[in-house]
Amino acid sequence: MKMKSSPFDPTCKDIRELVYGAASRNPANHAFKMKVKGEIIPITFPQMIRNIEALGTELMARGYNDCAMGIIGENSYPWYNCFLSIVCGGNVAVPFDKGFTLEELESSVNRSKIRLLFYDDKHEELIKQMRSGGRVHVDGYIKIMGEGNEYDEMLTIGEQRLSGGDSSYKRREINENALAVLLFTSGTTSQSKAVMLSHANIVSNVIDMYEYEAFFNDDVNMAFLPFHHSFGLVGALVFLGIGACSVFCDGLKYVTKNMKEYGVTVFVGVPLLVENMYHKIMKEVEKKGLTGKIRFGLGLCNGLDKIGIHARRKVFKQIIDQLGGKLRLIICGAAALTPEVAKGMNDFGILTIQGYGLTETSPVLSAESHEFMKAGSVGKPMPRVKLIISGADEEGIGEIVAYGPNVMLGYLDQPEETKAVLKDGWFYTGDLGKIDEDGFLWIRGRSKNVIVMKNGKNIFPEEIETMIDLLPYASQSLVFTREKHNELVLWAKIVYDKEYLKEHHMTEEQLKVQADKDIEAINDRMPRYKSIHHLILSSEPMIMTTTQKVKRNLEIERILKELEE
Repeated sequence: MKMKSSPFDPTCKDIRELVYGAASRNPANHAFKMKVKGEIIPITFPQMIRNIEALGTELMARGYNDCAMGIIGENSYPWYNCFLSIVCGGNVAVPFDKGFTLEELESSVNRSKIRLLFYDDKHEELIKQMRSGGRVHVDGYIKIMGEGNEYDEMLTIGEQRLSGGDSSYKRREINENALAVLLFTSGTTSQSKAVMLSHANIVSNVIDMYEYEAFFNDDVNMAFLPFHHSFGLVGALVFLGIGACSVFCDGLKYVTKNMKEYGVTVFVGVPLLVENMYHKIMKEVEKKGLTGKIRFGLGLCNGLDKIGIHARRKVFKQIIDQLGGKLRLIICGAAALTPEVAKGMNDFGILTIQGYGLTETSPVLSAESHEFMKAGSVGKPMPRVKLIISGADEEGIGEIVAYGPNVMLGYLDQPEETKAVLKDGWFYTGDLGKIDEDGFLWIRGRSKNVIVMKNGKNIFPEEIETMIDLLPYASQSLVFTREKHNELVLWAKIVYDKEYLKEHHMTEEQLKVQADKDIEAINDRMPRYKSIHHLILSSEPMIMTTTQKVKRNLEIERILKELEE
């Protein structure tokens, strides 16, 4: 597929400048495509701008100025239009986790002091419960999807106001250094923090991405990661700002189907889904007896690469066709991607990279690119980001500390927590890693997850979990400790894939025998103090965040409770 580059304005300071600039440069391009009753409806950039202004104008007419407004719902065009209308009018957008419980939503609504809440039809019952509970005060509620939604009516009235000459919304001034987006980090109600991000924070990171990665204005991005997640929210903005199109997934079961019907070229997702894609492909290869043919193709491509001929997408066209036929780039975030899968996808001609970042850094700190790749690393720092390792041990592992224009303003109403992580402009991530001689960053885990053994040795559970996750039947793993005879010993829990048992005609007892052997083999490859002493097998998924990360503390609590019963 022939790609054309698209210019961007490296001097733009706020989200409105970014989006309006892209619209002026790409008037014929589609900003979004959405499905309405099974029919794909394209939204051009001029249409999107008109929708932003129509909704924003009506919000102003209703008195919603200089305030915070919340949004909760599945990814959709109306969701993102609400977000853009809020921030492009100088207000504060507060995306709420679509998986929030009633208690979590009430707490977050109260803490953020929103005046208006947009919600979709899937959250209608939750909103009814919250409104009837009397524990929150919100001036207004706007349903944006489904029958009887008020969003469509607001667009119509706002459009009439625009046509009548109302330019009040368009005249709104934007302070690029003011709070624009409030994002709640994952965690329990009491533990979550509300991260304050400015226009300048977010736009600086978007521009870094343009300078570092290869994005084009004819790209089609599947907006898969939830918009309440910083990577999903800012990721969609990256594609808007370059003049590309974003589309939506009908559900996990329909990812590959949607990729084909929309002609998706870029997929930004979590490792779990990418790994499932890859393993599904390899199962088909094995099932059809094509392993030898694939091996020959890889050898051929490796040889051609050496003489400057890149033929992977032609040689492995059938595999690429299984993923829609046009997929050229996969970006993984939120957790570590298995090196085997990253290499496998790259071998097939689909550039597969991973990055690292946090909500507090808007979000990307480092990433791989087509120029900078090392399997297992998370690439090099973004152009405007500085990274150092604080308190490095003899192996060079210490806390990752970041500095740059993308670092947050702070945590809302939590000055002590802000002070603990922001020191002279440097953000202390709480993540452990090292930077190698070539400038690549390697993540070793969270400092709060480090297991300190009684002999003083440090164990990074994520390191062992990565090895366990390579086992073909392991869909999730968790390493934790229990005390035995006044010593700490390592335990591991594996959630196994039930489909694997069916395909290999195995019983749970047979799997247990195999798993014990596999754990012994992993133990043999590690120092003795890192040995796993006990193994738990389960088919029940662990407690996860909406971005498919294990909630370690809650899962360990559940395991220990079950062991005591």
